[in-house]
Amino acid sequence: MKDLYTSHVHVVGGRDGSATSSDGLLSLKLGFPKDMGGAGDRPNPEQLFAAGYAACFASSVRAAAATLSHPANAVEIDAEATVSAREDGSYLVSKVRLRVHGLGEGAEAVLAEAKRICAYSNATRGNVELEATAA
Repeated sequence: MKDLYTSHVHVVGGRDGSATSSDGLLSLKLGFPKDMGGAGDRPNPEQLFAAGYAACFASSVRAAAATLSHPANAVEIDAEATVSAREDGSYLVSKVRLRVHGLGEGAEAVLAEAKRICAYSNATRGNVELEATAA
């Protein structure tokens, strides 16, 4: 395995704090979603996770489509990430749903290959339920 990139982010205060990347390109205040008792007025970790997963998966879809000689128009993804509470009091991101636009007929093979090569899919496989469908 060859390392390609390592991100560096500093978080202060957890879910109701802030996150800043070492290069200064990411700098935002974080908050709890309304569904978890917060004000819902700031980005939350699940939104960031969904955005990261969708961005990575979109790149994987484009790469998979090129490998399979499948036309991939402007790929767009609607993403959802669900956080769940376990009976033992712990939490996890339990589900990710990705609705992929721009693939047309025969999208299943492209989605299967994208799942295989996507860094987020590989990092979460066996722990997070992934539903990736063509729109």
